[in-house]
Amino acid sequence: MSEGARDPAAVPDGIDEGKRLVRVGGDKGLSLAERLTDRFHRLTWRTPIHGLRLKGRYPLKLIAVPDDPLFGDIARGESLLAGQLAFRGERHDIAGLNLRTFQPSAPFADYLHSFGWLRDLSSVATRAQGAPIAEDLMSRWLAAHGERVTALAWRPELWGRRILFWTAHAPLILSSTDLVYRSKVLNALARGARHLDTSADKAPIGPARVAAWCGVIAAGLLIPGGDPRRSFGEAGLMRALAGAVFEDGGAVSRSPEALLDMIGLLAMLRETYITRRLELPEGIQGTLARMVPALLAVCHADRGLASWQSGGPVPAERVAQVIEASGVRTRPLRQPRDWGYQRLVAGTAVVLVDAAPPPVARVVEGGCASTLAFELSDGPARIIVNCGGANAAMSGLPKALVSALRTTAAHSTLTLADTNSTAIHADGTLGRGVGEVELSRQESENASRIEASHDGYVRRHGFVHRRQLVLTEDGKELRGDDVLLPKGRRRPMGPKPFAIRFHLGRGVEASPTADGMGAVLRVPGGAMWQFRTRGGSLAIDDSLWIDGDGRPVTTQQLVVSGMAEAGGATVGWVLKRAR
Repeated sequence: MSEGARDPAAVPDGIDEGKRLVRVGGDKGLSLAERLTDRFHRLTWRTPIHGLRLKGRYPLKLIAVPDDPLFGDIARGESLLAGQLAFRGERHDIAGLNLRTFQPSAPFADYLHSFGWLRDLSSVATRAQGAPIAEDLMSRWLAAHGERVTALAWRPELWGRRILFWTAHAPLILSSTDLVYRSKVLNALARGARHLDTSADKAPIGPARVAAWCGVIAAGLLIPGGDPRRSFGEAGLMRALAGAVFEDGGAVSRSPEALLDMIGLLAMLRETYITRRLELPEGIQGTLARMVPALLAVCHADRGLASWQSGGPVPAERVAQVIEASGVRTRPLRQPRDWGYQRLVAGTAVVLVDAAPPPVARVVEGGCASTLAFELSDGPARIIVNCGGANAAMSGLPKALVSALRTTAAHSTLTLADTNSTAIHADGTLGRGVGEVELSRQESENASRIEASHDGYVRRHGFVHRRQLVLTEDGKELRGDDVLLPKGRRRPMGPKPFAIRFHLGRGVEASPTADGMGAVLRVPGGAMWQFRTRGGSLAIDDSLWIDGDGRPVTTQQLVVSGMAEAGGATVGWVLKRAR
């Protein structure tokens, strides 16, 4: 954003202090008709009619070669130099790799077919070092998928990303003097663009559809004669962004990683416009300017992403790269309407609270039952976290463990009767549960206070969960109250067990106090926090946290448990910095 431009984070959000009601239906997945329509569309890819659509002239060269504004993963790049493809703990030798029969995990397949590995390779290799590796893998891919339209490799979102990576890293894949090879690459590029012309809007809502339309526009900008495609693509991208991004800039999937991904895609597209000495269309630029402050709002004191909605803790360096590449300079969104993540900041402490229902099932894969969970950081140290990482975990982890990462118990909030606040179905979709979140936020000279409640347990157990969090002005004390209030037609049948979990960050060591009602938390770096509770019994138990590389890290958790009688229950607790 140019100097002096309007700061989206400074615009009043129109939310009055006091209570407001948020309603989101979390159990509306794709209908049977929608699923059948999508399947039928994919079947048409194999028909002669679609084959005719893909035919046409291919370019002899690109109009321009844009820069990739982002750096790749050094470790993955070095693996490529050593002759291996590596992603989230999965490794495969390039030599002898037959992509016709290759069947890796789904995340690895996306990494391979998107050609995202080109970014990793270019980050560690010169053109002379990297081109033979890139051209070898490209030749293997063309032999398996260049002419044959397959449901896996020809998904529109993969073609969108592929076009962005192929054009940004053209020196690695088009340095060969083999004219037959070069013509195959450029022909595949042209065929992929024609495929996207008719399929981009069929990609799933969110990053996938945004990626597909970014590919359409990039092809329009970089393949000769592409002005009509560019205009068509810009209209399509605006529709995709309208369906993927709330008015306040947050992702409709409520996933910080998804928002980061979409900003990264738009940053790559922005470089394509810059290469052509053009500017992003005003509508796309305006949406990007709203997305960045929403992303900053879910960053901790260390400026890395928190673990929400199955995402992992993206490190600060990666977040900073993406924001720098976006060209937007702004502050964190203070109080969102739909994004739902409340942020409290005082001293060196940051508290992030999930104060909204889970995302609608149709716009998310791997949604979590995390309503009213929170994370707390003190400077570079994360003290209270969520387990996170169901969508970012390395391959090979047991499916049961990955599924458990999405549950309410994997988040720092209250769990009633060992059930999720929002149901998670066997097929992975979200079901009934939280439909309403009532929120109140107040600021004063002495403290910031959030009070929120959800109805996820009303239908099944007859209780509302209300949580109040108060962060003092110096950031050295966080006070909380968790209350179960009777509500609804269903009256509780006997006492209901509850557990309030506080998952501790990596390296935080907990020791119980002599009276059993508190714990001393030793934080990496030398700080010390004290935890005290009343209204329940305290235990220290094992936990785990998925780190930025998708690896499970053994951690601890504080668990305050008790029984909720017919009249409800109240638990008070405090986290206080001792030094």
